[in-house]
Amino acid sequence: MDIGLALGGGGARGLAHIGVLKVLERESARIRGLAGTSIGGIIGAAYAAGYGPDKIKAVAESASIRELLRGRPQGPGLMGIERVEEFLHTILKERTFADLRLPFAVTAADLNSGEEVVIQEGIVAHAVLATIALPGIFPPQVMGNQRLIDGGALDPVPVRAARRLSGSPVVASVLSPARGQWSENRSPSLASRLPGVEVLMRLRPGQALMVFQEYMEIASRSYTETRLEIDRPEVIVRPAVWQVGLLDDPSVDEMSALGERAMETMLPALRAQFSLGQRLARAFRPVLGGRPA
Repeated sequence: MDIGLALGGGGARGLAHIGVLKVLERESARIRGLAGTSIGGIIGAAYAAGYGPDKIKAVAESASIRELLRGRPQGPGLMGIERVEEFLHTILKERTFADLRLPFAVTAADLNSGEEVVIQEGIVAHAVLATIALPGIFPPQVMGNQRLIDGGALDPVPVRAARRLSGSPVVASVLSPARGQWSENRSPSLASRLPGVEVLMRLRPGQALMVFQEYMEIASRSYTETRLEIDRPEVIVRPAVWQVGLLDDPSVDEMSALGERAMETMLPALRAQFSLGQRLARAFRPVLGGRPA
């Protein structure tokens, strides 16, 4: 089973991607192209660099998210990124995209142009810093004349990039619930996880911030579903990780297990993509008019 894999953004929830990778390897699915956004970019970069799921899990268990976020604030960001940068350079070294074992890309959004940027050249760690630059939390990353922020702003699950890289059916690992599950699956407040805001959250400005965050969550989930409807990945995997906040420090083992469970549930749908009928449909799609690139 040759596939493309798109790993979506979602902060600490993205540890579930490890379990998705583990099941895909166990089922002998061959990832011909991999694209990641935000935390999906971190997990994807490690995998493309040669780390297997078990090794990625061990590295994640050795690194506390809270400790990584304790850096001194820099520029227009509430948190510093130097510890995260040091961590990425430790695991990725100075690898370029050309050094990776499979085609890989991350997405970012350019504040100057307002356009999506797909990065697949240069130093991988630098690209990952761009795709995880959550606006307001981490400072934008400057590359040439671009100021890059978290790719989730424009491409929460990079299906198109994965399809272009692989030329194969795409499995999309999505870290937000489907529309019908929104009301019973609210995410923990991001603001409450930030340092020094506990008192603020009891005051009117803090309560206003909470309402704004709820609005942003609705907008983000809605945009994710719209992109999925447009980009049409062949298989959508949704680990049940919505109780975890973006900046939480959950059990890596539990999160990976949720990813495994979700991927195992979707294995029949994945195998169905490689039936004779589906293979013939893909072969004739260029003639009949295929899905958008």
